[in-house]
Amino acid sequence: MCSIRTFVKNALKPPRKNIIGHRVRLARRRLSPKVTQEDLAGRMAARGIDLNRSAISKIESGIRHVLDYEIESLAACLKVKPGWFFES
Repeated sequence: MCSIRTFVKNALKPPRKNIIGHRVRLARRRLSPKVTQEDLAGRMAARGIDLNRSAISKIESGIRHVLDYEIESLAACLKVKPGWFFES
């Protein structure tokens, strides 16, 4: 049985807008040396994709949509294949 506090907390969570955010964070942290969100934003900018640190944070939190061309660039910047983001 849920308490009212748990119910309200879950009701106030924004709906997830992507399914790859947790994998983006994982890939970023697995690189050696680890890549910060700011570093990743710079790598994306070098590829012509305008994502700032805040946008990357929102992607990782699941509160921002990720466009198909962004997935391709994220994969290249994080040295993974695009399909890796969708694995369990």
